[in-house]
Amino acid sequence: MNSLKIGNLTASIPIIQGGMGVGISLSGLAAAVANEGGVGVISCAGLGLIYRDTAKEYMDACICGLKEEIKKAKEKTSGIIGVNIMMALTNFGDMVKTSIAEKADVIFAGAGLPLDLPKYRTPDCTTKLVPIVSSARAAKLICEKWKTLYDYLPDMVVVEGPKAGGHLGFKASQIEDQDFSIEKLIPEVVKEVAVFEEKYGQEIPVIAAGGIYTGEEMYNIMELGAKGVQMASRFVTTHECDADDKFKQMYIKADVDDVEIIASPVGMPGRALKNEFLEKVKLGLTRPKSCPYNCLRTCDYEKVPYCIILALYNAYQGKMDKGYAFAGSNAYIASRLYSVKEVIDDIKEKFEATKALALAR
Repeated sequence: MNSLKIGNLTASIPIIQGGMGVGISLSGLAAAVANEGGVGVISCAGLGLIYRDTAKEYMDACICGLKEEIKKAKEKTSGIIGVNIMMALTNFGDMVKTSIAEKADVIFAGAGLPLDLPKYRTPDCTTKLVPIVSSARAAKLICEKWKTLYDYLPDMVVVEGPKAGGHLGFKASQIEDQDFSIEKLIPEVVKEVAVFEEKYGQEIPVIAAGGIYTGEEMYNIMELGAKGVQMASRFVTTHECDADDKFKQMYIKADVDDVEIIASPVGMPGRALKNEFLEKVKLGLTRPKSCPYNCLRTCDYEKVPYCIILALYNAYQGKMDKGYAFAGSNAYIASRLYSVKEVIDDIKEKFEATKALALAR
């Protein structure tokens, strides 16, 4: 298993832990993954709720929370720590500025096209910028815009397929369509990005994400051109995951039929685990009365069936009757809790075994 180069940074293993909000991947999980040689990622979604006691206003509490989580992560590891920031957040700019100021190693920006992300770079910026895309067209557009407007190219590109957990960058009709599978997307994005690599002499690793769970799956997708993988659901069922144990038990108790596609208030399809709360949503019993946080650009509380940031925050706290768990397509596989080291070791072992088998053919 090769290392992963992100500009002048090197992760000893090409595994990125996907950002999961609200509160599922904070400094605890991110530092544990970084300590095993991967890239640990803090989700900044909803930090204003987790750190609500640090400031009067929600947006100010988000900034305080992100500063604290980056600081805590850096105290626990000398490895690579990233921050996941959704474009849909109304405070996207503040979260990017805070990440750069606190010298997070990497920013992963998704849930929309981060066409102006490089404008936030400062003269002393060391933070790498990584867009999350769901098509070769999006990767090309970002590379063109960034280079033309900011003379900057992505330090890496994450390609998230339709088997991912959480918000999906696909129409509902595309989710089961093999023409949009990660196996189809990776070669397309690699080919598109290679044009910019050759033209400007800069390596831009392409990372595969969405439903990748085992070392065998990791090997197979890297054979198609990916330089590494992003995994999220695989790390939920770890002791170090920052979520409440009741959240983790949702994964452990789930079977394949519990994984479903939902319509999110963000305006995208999402993949989550069936539960009592989502049944109430379907029955129209969860209407929000107000919007106290104004956290999402795409959310109108008078039209949406529930407040997503509050539902995810409740789930993080283990209040599963008032929230739900986003999950990837393979989230039901885990049967118990593991340490992050056990998970990484298992992935590496299965990767090497698959590689040896392939070479022996």
